[in-house]
Amino acid sequence: MESAEVQALYSRAVGVYTDLQVGVRQDVEPYGRTYATVGFESLLPYWFDVEGAAFLSTKGDLLARLEGTYDLRLTNRLILQPRAELNFAAQSTPETRTGSGLSNAELGLRLRYEIRREFAPYIGVSWDRKAGKTADYARARGEDIEATSVVVGIKAFF
Repeated sequence: MESAEVQALYSRAVGVYTDLQVGVRQDVEPYGRTYATVGFESLLPYWFDVEGAAFLSTKGDLLARLEGTYDLRLTNRLILQPRAELNFAAQSTPETRTGSGLSNAELGLRLRYEIRREFAPYIGVSWDRKAGKTADYARARGEDIEATSVVVGIKAFF
């Protein structure tokens, strides 16, 4: 496993289409850091879903993430979802191999089938590219700065 994180968030509606969130993020792999989290979820005109978050670690690292998706309904149950994610860091952190500024960008495409609105398995493809100093750290360790992967999962909520 390259990386994993878990978030526990409290969400509060502040508008018809916007929620604010606060909580905690725990990076399980590979560095085990804990972050205070503040973020938002919003539905923009033309049904674009946008999420943003700022993360402050117990070591003082400040990170941010901006994510956007759009659902293209092929049928009532079959949905194609393009997605984009940008990750930023306020400072370089050599121990986590994260450079300041834009650290990576991820583009993806998922196809999901809504068995019920609350339960939908999906399959997709994701392309990730490290940028700036983060890419320099990866090159110095002999790692690739780009990766393409197949993703499989279940979208569920209750």
